[in-house]
Amino acid sequence: MRLFDANFRRNSGRYMLQCVLATVVVMFVLSVLDSVLSTTIIAALGASAFIAFTMPHKPASQPRRLVGGYAMGTLAGLVCDWLSRLPLWSGVPLVHQSAQTVFGALAVGLAIFLMVVTDTEHPPAAGLALGYVLNEVTFLTVVVVFLGIILLAGTKTVLRSVLIDL
Repeated sequence: MRLFDANFRRNSGRYMLQCVLATVVVMFVLSVLDSVLSTTIIAALGASAFIAFTMPHKPASQPRRLVGGYAMGTLAGLVCDWLSRLPLWSGVPLVHQSAQTVFGALAVGLAIFLMVVTDTEHPPAAGLALGYVLNEVTFLTVVVVFLGIILLAGTKTVLRSVLIDL
């Protein structure tokens, strides 16, 4: 049983560089998001940073999937959040008592479906959809989340030639 990745010794500088890059990008995004968003939504960006900077050449970290996945997660989350607030659920026992649970789960399923159909699979975006249902969302929230994922995707793209899959 080994404790460290076999490639760490050969690429230790890259490992440290890419982890520092992820830290810097997330710190920048958090400095903007901290007062605007909830931790559930911020956690999705942290997971995306992990994927973008530790697996930069894998499909899930490609800009189409980073930004497209967030678009599909946002669409699913906002639609399900809106549906959960409709007064017509007041007569439905399970939904009325736990609308966030029902529509949160629906948001995750819908986000997954939309990402698979549009070839924009990015796992943290399913968590983002759930975050939109579980937390209060404003237009500013959505704008800042998209600025964050675009910054993350842009940084990864600019540095693509120096990044390796860890």
